[in-house]
Amino acid sequence: MFGGSIVALVTPMHEDGSLDLEALGRLVDFHAGAGTAAVVIAGTTGESPCISAAELDTMLRTALEAAAGRISVIAGTGSNATAHAVELTRVAARAGAAAALVVTPYYNKPTQQGLFLHYHAVARDGGLPVILYNVPGRTACDLLPETVARLAEVEGIVGIKEAVPGTERVARLRELLGDRLDLLSGDDATAMDFLLAGGDGVISVTANVAPRLMHGMVEAARHGEPRKAEALNDRLAGLHRALFVEPNPIPVKWVVMHMGLIGAGIRLPLTPLDPVHYDEVRAAMLRAGVEYTS
Repeated sequence: MFGGSIVALVTPMHEDGSLDLEALGRLVDFHAGAGTAAVVIAGTTGESPCISAAELDTMLRTALEAAAGRISVIAGTGSNATAHAVELTRVAARAGAAAALVVTPYYNKPTQQGLFLHYHAVARDGGLPVILYNVPGRTACDLLPETVARLAEVEGIVGIKEAVPGTERVARLRELLGDRLDLLSGDDATAMDFLLAGGDGVISVTANVAPRLMHGMVEAARHGEPRKAEALNDRLAGLHRALFVEPNPIPVKWVVMHMGLIGAGIRLPLTPLDPVHYDEVRAAMLRAGVEYTS
């Protein structure tokens, strides 16, 4: 159901931290015209821990109106409380999202059986197709391939965003799953290798900044054109690094602001990018052909 270059969209905010829905509409329109396959609203890059259920509903409805059927809209509905994840997924279903991206329960450190039951409940009761999201570097919890294979048998689970870097994990997932789930990279720096090893797409931070380049790289890798993919990825490599000089989404919001697409708003406990990183991030923008407007 899902593949290609999918953007983990930043959440535009005014300087006081309130949502900037006009800018959100502009971002969705920007990506609809740039080859992006889908947008994720209120994922990690969208500051999901600081977004309320009511705001999620408003953002999804705004994004869907702006998309006007041109691009799929996926909702980030993960939580470390199963009942809350179900509730957020229901909010997204009522708003009209195409699917729910559900991160593993962070901080709790559930067992593999706990993870299985968590996702089973969200798929059964949430009302949307579910994309599993495994990012152990943030959650202290690793959804193992063998558990993913069990979850592939659950009705309504359609894919996984896998953010364990490298190709060993995608190879193991493909071996266990065949074509039962869409395999999406969650690590921009190794996404090309993930795709060449059999992945279907990427849910990307870098695509916020260089959507056309990311789309081109992803399509080349998916269609078995490694030289073309490598050439495009070389232009993106600086962004893959620079957008993580501080915790995501601090750097990417600074870049998208200096592209003239959003304002400066970000919510505590996140803070604006430290000026010590400005030159490095601007150089990565230049290498990727991204215009710095202010």
